[in-house]
Amino acid sequence: MFEETGLLGNVAVLIASLLSLNKASDITIDNSVKVADVTGLTKTTVGFMLVAFSTSLPELSVAMFAAVGLENIGVAVGNVLGSNIVNVCLILGVCFLLLTSRNSAKVRLPQSFGREEARSLYFGIFIASIIPLTLIYIGYASRFIGILLLMIFLFSTLQLLRKGDRKEKDPSIAERQKLTEPLYFTFLGATGVMLSSYFIMESASFIAVNIGVPRVVIGATIVAFGTSIPELVTSIEATKKGHLDLALGNIVGSGFINTTCILGVALAGSLLNINMAAFSNLVTFSIITNLFLWYFLSNGKTSWREGVVLLFMYFFFLVMSFGGYRI
Repeated sequence: MFEETGLLGNVAVLIASLLSLNKASDITIDNSVKVADVTGLTKTTVGFMLVAFSTSLPELSVAMFAAVGLENIGVAVGNVLGSNIVNVCLILGVCFLLLTSRNSAKVRLPQSFGREEARSLYFGIFIASIIPLTLIYIGYASRFIGILLLMIFLFSTLQLLRKGDRKEKDPSIAERQKLTEPLYFTFLGATGVMLSSYFIMESASFIAVNIGVPRVVIGATIVAFGTSIPELVTSIEATKKGHLDLALGNIVGSGFINTTCILGVALAGSLLNINMAAFSNLVTFSIITNLFLWYFLSNGKTSWREGVVLLFMYFFFLVMSFGGYRI
């Protein structure tokens, strides 16, 4: 679409689209949380599903546009796996450093999770690990698998909403009337996310072709970081305000949504079988990061050292991603 602008022009389009994506996602997240508050959803449900789904809108948009253009499907699949790595290594690493910046000793992770909330977190990590591993074992991903992933997402979402608690007091008529404005801005922000993601897809694909970097690398690094900006901003703000549980729910929920809903949309819209061998390194690294997250949640304590380890892993991931190919 932007061939006439050249390489530098597409770089400018990519940067402008990432900035626009950040603002549009911020509008969507803020107003979707207001909608959830008025409708009576609890904070746990909002953190794990609504906020996580809102922050995953960029990945969803990238997957939708990739499904239309078959040559871009590698960007979408790489974006899903790369976003999970960004969420755990970069975002959670920064959150841990912020949490422990004023205390060199071990800091206990939130103990406010109920039994159902803890199960949801562990289930999300398990799904985000087992699905990519299964696809690597099978060797390919098809439209049927995409539809199956969407069914898993819908079933799990309905189960969470059914078991999730609501406020004791139902919203009043006056509170319900306040839904109009946040609903409008939620729709407006989501539209901005869709358009920004389309420009990101087009410009990133053009850059990948022209400088010789495979689309899977661009999707797993540049696009993955850009589409993870909403998770980064939301999780950092939540940690600053003392709500690390909300940040953890956002990160785990985003990983679950990426692996089921986002990947499912990309595969369901593709007419060809996708060779998963090209994503074996990404899958391996993604599983390793999920194991670290599982360990941190099970251990219940963290320090600045865990944050440094996660950030180093993300730096190592970038070096391996770009260093593994000759540009």
